[in-house]
Amino acid sequence: MKIYTGRGDEGQTDLQDMTRVSKASPRIEAYGTVDELNALVGTVRPTGHDDVDEQLESVQNHLHVVQADFANPDPDDDDPVVRAEHVETIETWIDGYDDELEPLQSFILPTGSESGARLHHARTVCRRAERRAVALATEESINEEAIQYLNRLSDGLFVLARVVNQRDGAVEEQPSY
Repeated sequence: MKIYTGRGDEGQTDLQDMTRVSKASPRIEAYGTVDELNALVGTVRPTGHDDVDEQLESVQNHLHVVQADFANPDPDDDDPVVRAEHVETIETWIDGYDDELEPLQSFILPTGSESGARLHHARTVCRRAERRAVALATEESINEEAIQYLNRLSDGLFVLARVVNQRDGAVEEQPSY
């Protein structure tokens, strides 16, 4: 596989179906932001918590599926697409941490241990990826489950940040108004 082809030098790129589109198109913005999120999640691992690290590895693989889903405007039955079970996996993880965490009483500042703060950062990039996906959906047909996945993942990253911070002994700080 050749790293450079020169095909993108004019500001165009190929989708999965070989359709040429602008690198500034909403579709490219959506899966490019998911790529950024994936790279950011990669900077969090290892957190020092095996269960969290395993979940983040799964998230990175899920995000590749989201990218493939967004890069393919007309997927075949055997193409990777986000499915309900991807969303359900995140929900199961969130629910699994309920007993470990104190109930949230107010907003918290996105800070904490190094891994906790990076997870908060990843959450904000995930929200941006979700906004890009919603913008794409206003212009083109996309898999709605991919948007649901990003929405749920941002919640999951928030919970993982809280879990890691608690395990690392970082106190949750409330904003002052």
